[in-house]
Amino acid sequence: MLRLARLGPPVASFLIAFLLLCPVRARAQFMGRQTGCYADEIKNNPGGHAVPKIQNNPNRPTVANPADITQYGILELEYGWDHGWPASSQTFTDTGGLLKFGLLCDVELRWTTTSFLSQTASTGTQAGFGDNWIGAQIRFYRQTAHVPSIALSYAVKIPSASFAKGLGSGRVDHQLTLLLSKDILGVHLDVNASDLFIGRPGTTGFDQNAQFNFAFSHSLYKTLQIQGELYGSTRLNAATPAFASGLAALVWNVTPRLEIDAGLDTGMTNGAPRRRIFAGFTYSIANLYRR
Repeated sequence: MLRLARLGPPVASFLIAFLLLCPVRARAQFMGRQTGCYADEIKNNPGGHAVPKIQNNPNRPTVANPADITQYGILELEYGWDHGWPASSQTFTDTGGLLKFGLLCDVELRWTTTSFLSQTASTGTQAGFGDNWIGAQIRFYRQTAHVPSIALSYAVKIPSASFAKGLGSGRVDHQLTLLLSKDILGVHLDVNASDLFIGRPGTTGFDQNAQFNFAFSHSLYKTLQIQGELYGSTRLNAATPAFASGLAALVWNVTPRLEIDAGLDTGMTNGAPRRRIFAGFTYSIANLYRR
């Protein structure tokens, strides 16, 4: 387990400040009791039995993730397609997704996979499976009038992408993320700060950098939303400089369980991936705890 002293400034500084400044009366909003797990709580079916109302909790299309997690007992799938131009004479195409499960009211299990990855450069095209990430997210605090939802997530990379083909590093990586979410005047905000420990290819040890994300969403017309994001990373090593990028997307809430998105990601500084287009969906599959 990573010790607090080893965490980078984004995560460690906030955790210390929050523990010192959090008011006593806010304790009632912390994780613990398995009650109030659903946003709209309970509705009655025709047979008169109480059943949960399912509402999806999309993490896509932004890079930032929400602090609020998938509903208790709900299995949810996100899947999408990307095509990008990371640099001159280079392109990539991939498909992949995120499978989430609300294990407890404030605990979510997560599996991120890239099921197909193709990269093209001047030397040719390589294709195969991508990497997989396994992790969990714990929500410590649910938003109140003046305090955002607060969560912490951890994920470890399973290096399943081919190192020989140049599709992956062949090394294990780690990511620890602090997540904040708040609704303000009809605008939903997500703020993430991450510490990443990236395994060095062909040798031992890790390089470390930080990633910051600020995302928003707002209704445009009925079930149509606009989402935007500014995000970037600090310098990882000599080959991977610091960068900043921006993202914009349209999202259609087809039903409370299904959401479809599409958009554009554009690099804003030198060293950033140049452009990426994407499309995908989020679908709440089922309540696995339902009797």
